[in-house]
Amino acid sequence: METEAHRQTEYRRRVKEFDEIESDLRAARALQRIYWISLAGAIALFALVGYTTFLGLWLTKPSFTRWAALVVFGGLWVAAGRQLWKNRKEIVSRGGDLRNALQDRQTAAAGLPLDSPSGLRIYREAALDLIAQYRRSAGINRRIHNAFQVVIIIGSIVTSTLTAMNEGGNLTLRITTSALSALVGISAGVTGYFKFRERGYNLQSTADEIEKHYNASQFMLDEYAGDGVTAPSEGERLTKFARFVERLKEEQRKRELQLEQSSTSGEERSG
Repeated sequence: METEAHRQTEYRRRVKEFDEIESDLRAARALQRIYWISLAGAIALFALVGYTTFLGLWLTKPSFTRWAALVVFGGLWVAAGRQLWKNRKEIVSRGGDLRNALQDRQTAAAGLPLDSPSGLRIYREAALDLIAQYRRSAGINRRIHNAFQVVIIIGSIVTSTLTAMNEGGNLTLRITTSALSALVGISAGVTGYFKFRERGYNLQSTADEIEKHYNASQFMLDEYAGDGVTAPSEGERLTKFARFVERLKEEQRKRELQLEQSSTSGEERSG
């Protein structure tokens, strides 16, 4: 028992280290994306201000403000490029640390007795992370779907309004209407192809089912209550819970595959 408790403590420590390194790596990658956006914006502004500055140099004489803006945007360009280079090295280093932490976690997990109730308890507690992951993905899909729906609804109304207003053939209104119509069409096509609402619904349903079995196995409810005469042992309840979770995960994978196949089939029919 003492050896098993030590292995469990070591496993939890390795999992914590892995999660911390993974979180740092995600933050570094998010910063990398911000630096890329900043670099692209700095280059665009540098080119724009540089164009106006040198054009003004030939035509009249550029003011001090233009030259100052050119210097600022040039410095921003250089700073963003420097941070990109530094952050790239950090991402590579964090990636190596993450792989090492994953190997350490797997080594620690290999020492756990999976055929004992303690190993099954770890599996049941790990299901909470799976529930959180499914719900987080479901929330992301719902937010994306809602955002596209807002674009479709507002864009459709604004397009109809501008079309009714543009009786005189105003060029600006005609271009704006065309752009909004294209945006609405693209949004509708993206939501129809990727099916964000269906993906979010499936993930949320799977998370709710796993949580229901988690609570039922813990409090001996429904199918975990036994035959009413003898209560099932903890090992039996945990084994049944693991069986249910694996079945739900397999069903979730099949639903994702069906959505992928339906999207591909729809694209082929359109082609």
